[in-house]
Amino acid sequence: MLESALLHLVKGIVDEPDQVRVSSRSTPRGEVLEVRVDPGDLGRVIGRAGRTAKALRTVVGALADGRQVRVDVVDVDR
Repeated sequence: MLESALLHLVKGIVDEPDQVRVSSRSTPRGEVLEVRVDPGDLGRVIGRAGRTAKALRTVVGALADGRQVRVDVVDVDR
């Protein structure tokens, strides 16, 4: 559920919604949601001074219902 909610939110922000990928993996410290977007949309997802990324993390954290969830925006150029 968190994956699909995050995917929906990010697709609404970017110019290339078909390039958005959200993957989930479990770690000992909780779940990690990795967001991958077109390199041209990376700035839109992060936002000025990280405000958009912080807002996405806040929404996902509220939906997580007490579970530990981390949202990482991954730079695909690396």
